[in-house]
Amino acid sequence: MKAKLGIAPIAWWNDDLEELSDDVSLEECLRQAGVAGFTGMETGRRFPMDAAVLGPILKTHKMSVCGGWFSGLLLDGDLEEEKQRIAQQMALFKAVNAPCIVYGECARTVQGDRSKPLATKPKLSEDEIKIYARKMTTFGEWCAEQGMPLSYHHHMAAVIETEPELDMFMKHSGEGIPLLFDAGHMAFAGGDVMRVIDKHHKRITHVHTKDVRLDVIDELDRTRESFLDAVVKGAFTVPGDGSLDFASIVGRLASYGYEGWFVVEAEQDPKINPPLAMAKKGHAELVRVMALAGYEVVQ
Repeated sequence: MKAKLGIAPIAWWNDDLEELSDDVSLEECLRQAGVAGFTGMETGRRFPMDAAVLGPILKTHKMSVCGGWFSGLLLDGDLEEEKQRIAQQMALFKAVNAPCIVYGECARTVQGDRSKPLATKPKLSEDEIKIYARKMTTFGEWCAEQGMPLSYHHHMAAVIETEPELDMFMKHSGEGIPLLFDAGHMAFAGGDVMRVIDKHHKRITHVHTKDVRLDVIDELDRTRESFLDAVVKGAFTVPGDGSLDFASIVGRLASYGYEGWFVVEAEQDPKINPPLAMAKKGHAELVRVMALAGYEVVQ
């Protein structure tokens, strides 16, 4: 089995909390990721959205685009409007041969609002999730038909956060909307990461290897503290530096035949956790667990 190792630029510059950012250029971010051993990077706010500009930069650093976040609004929005909103990113991702667009539902979310405690996250009934899941399936099918599939990101402080919410979403959606599995977000939400893989492995097309510091998470007051407060306190980190057993997680994905990208996505304060050093630590741990699981890491 083959796997590729990527990283997200959120360790260098945070798109939701700009004060958690190094003053580094896209080129320096890509250079450091390459030094750490990664061959792919997801997009972020310092990425140009023009393939003619981005392509040569990627080539210089021998880096590929391994995904990237799209702030979706389909929960409350119109399907045709979402098609227009995603068009530019879709064109770029097709041009640079990215594997997928990461769909994050941002309608009603409190993930980017530091004034909104975690406990105020949006909640839907199963009937509401059924309607939403069908819309997402239709949108996912359309994106795939255009040549750029989505991968749906369950996310803290968003409408699909917990294991039961994800189960309902997966029950009522179809194969047209694949799943991004994020171990860190599921653990933060109180879910059983191994059970989620067992239940939904057939739909997983992209993996974020985000680790968590459970001692930080366990001390949060979710009635007062926000998702961004948790980030500032250090809830997330790279594989090998937190509480999750990535040897078991990667091994379980391997047992179901998952092949594709494993992406480190660990937003932290770069002054406390220097991005290059953390990237090296995360890469070393992934290389270790990939070997144990029988993966061949390819460029």
